[in-house]
Amino acid sequence: AWACTSSSTRAIHRRQQGDWDDLPVTNTQTDVIGRQLLRRGFALEYVTLGWNVVGMVVLAIAAVSARSVALAGFGMDSLIEIGASTVVLWELSGTGQHRQRRALRLIGGAFGLLAVYLLVQSTFVLVAGYHPRHSVPGIIWTGATAVVMFALAAGKARTGTALGNQVLVTEGRVTLIDAVLALAVLIGLTLNAALGWWWADPVAGYVLVFYAAREVRDIFLNHEPTASPSLNP
Repeated sequence: AWACTSSSTRAIHRRQQGDWDDLPVTNTQTDVIGRQLLRRGFALEYVTLGWNVVGMVVLAIAAVSARSVALAGFGMDSLIEIGASTVVLWELSGTGQHRQRRALRLIGGAFGLLAVYLLVQSTFVLVAGYHPRHSVPGIIWTGATAVVMFALAAGKARTGTALGNQVLVTEGRVTLIDAVLALAVLIGLTLNAALGWWWADPVAGYVLVFYAAREVRDIFLNHEPTASPSLNP
């Protein structure tokens, strides 16, 4: 009994001194931490989905009003990002890899169509010398999107690394690229509004073409997806 009391006293003393390194981490604690991280991953993806759904509406209205190729392309990119986030949610939920591969191919096909559309439309605008209108809503939304996507990308990178979930880490890089694209479109819209550089809008469309083509290559030529931790939220 004295030995048990002494051991308990030493354990309490270590806690009081802040020496937690030598204390064992139980499987229960590991499970709790894992579940918290997975819920954070789900939350990050749901925020991404919600933002892009709203963005599709805002960008569609802004693109039609300004007749902007860059805004139209970025709105279509938001639709594709919704599909990408859905794929990650399936993966985190433990859905089969066959369904994931099929969804990735659909996303790759959508990126291919986006690249063709933007290439043709941007080239037509440049050759015809068509001047898009100024778009204050487009400038505000793309600026806000850049900030939000940079923050989401950082959160996905940290959470995915802590989980050891390569799918979430990879999708975080896609979100980072989305933030860079928002910044590119923002620059094009701002140059058009401030300096009258109408060609900056279709040039921003070419940036989206490069991104879409790279995504098609990565999706269809990349290695097979690997299994990852899963949990229903």
